[in-house]
Amino acid sequence: MTQKNHWLNFINGQWLDSPQSIEVDDPATGQVFATIACADAEAVDQAVKAARACVDSGVLSDCRPVERAALLQGIAQEIRNLTDEAAPLLMQENGKSLADAKEEFVMAAKYFEYYAGMADKIEGKSIPLGKDYVDFTVYEPVGISAQIVPWNFPVDICARSLAPALAAGNAVVVKSPEISPLAMTWLVTACQRAGLPEGAFNLLCGYGHEAGAALVAHDDIDQIVFTGSVPTGKAILHSAAERAIPSVMELGGKSAAVVFPDADMDQLLSSVKWGIFFNAGQVCSAMSRLLVHRDIYAEVVERVTELAKSQQLGAAVEGADLTPVASGKQQQQVLAMCDQAVAEGARLLTGGQAPERDGYFVEATVFADVMPEMSIFRDEVFGPVIAITPFDTEEEAWALANGTDFGLVAGVFTHDLTRTMRATRALKAGQVFVNEWYAGGIETPFGGIKLSGFGREKGQEALYSYVNTKNIAIRVSK
Repeated sequence: MTQKNHWLNFINGQWLDSPQSIEVDDPATGQVFATIACADAEAVDQAVKAARACVDSGVLSDCRPVERAALLQGIAQEIRNLTDEAAPLLMQENGKSLADAKEEFVMAAKYFEYYAGMADKIEGKSIPLGKDYVDFTVYEPVGISAQIVPWNFPVDICARSLAPALAAGNAVVVKSPEISPLAMTWLVTACQRAGLPEGAFNLLCGYGHEAGAALVAHDDIDQIVFTGSVPTGKAILHSAAERAIPSVMELGGKSAAVVFPDADMDQLLSSVKWGIFFNAGQVCSAMSRLLVHRDIYAEVVERVTELAKSQQLGAAVEGADLTPVASGKQQQQVLAMCDQAVAEGARLLTGGQAPERDGYFVEATVFADVMPEMSIFRDEVFGPVIAITPFDTEEEAWALANGTDFGLVAGVFTHDLTRTMRATRALKAGQVFVNEWYAGGIETPFGGIKLSGFGREKGQEALYSYVNTKNIAIRVSK
């Protein structure tokens, strides 16, 4: 596949066009540079039927798991082979740096490698019921996994769910995001080159209210995997509840790092840089709140402000610290939340504006003296905006950290081991980072509680979202 101006959907092993198309623009310039075929409900039905045919054929589910493992290893290698060619497209449609775009493809390959190693280890167990019975469990593929991928890390997050689903022997229908759907098509290319059977991976782009709604409401899907906003997640869950469809939901966060006086300041500042300014803050698990002990509050506020002011804005090819947000709509949403924070009394120390240049840039933004009743404390911004709040006691810190409707990740910066252990118990989140934001990796389960969702991606635990447990009890004849 070569880069082009118009891109297609992939259904049942074929690239298909449609009468309507979706425009894709470059966040660094704000200019449209490509279009992609816009899938409708009929295209969704085609994709689901293709997936069902693949499931019914048993081509993945009935083969020896070691064969699926070899197939996933082949996909991983093909992703690595095409990374240099594909990454510039992700850079252009998403606003990332070229280095980050390449790393996203590398991460996608790692997901396939990791779950290739798990494909032949989905093992049941024998349950003792006495001499008159033989009882055991087996794990079977769920069938068709319907997956809706967000725009912030489209290649990475697609691979995160696609790889374990295929490893377990399922077929998949993926709806790509309208904002950045193009680079994901390279995952199809990798799968084709590796020999993935037709219908096992179907990829289509369409508007959420039509294609997305048609996919999650389709009578023939067996599972839903969604990463995105809380309102959309709730709507999907209503649809899933009508048919009791199992779901994995990752719905964002408003994550807090708690900083104590014995924290290593260099470690903290490094984590702040990556935690809130990486990918222009468009990360579900971003460090969007900083809770700082009053003894070091003034110092931390000053140094974080200096860090924010030092972030160089620039287009993706310039090697800048802070790239644009992904769309004009997202830019306006971030700026509106900054204006609201000022109106509610938060102290704006730097940023909060769009620079005078083309594209969807937002300056690195720091708010201090943020109180729990303020929207900037409670609501997800999804931009390069950090809110800093002081605290006096541990108990107050834990209450502040847990004082939102979200519970995706949390963090603590301290070298006191007993305090660290108290923090890991007190912080209500699916993952807790200690002395480094984004610690962990593909091997570590990721997911939230409360409005951050349920179910887990990554790690061995994620694989069991893509299988059903069947128990078999046998009465032994005498």
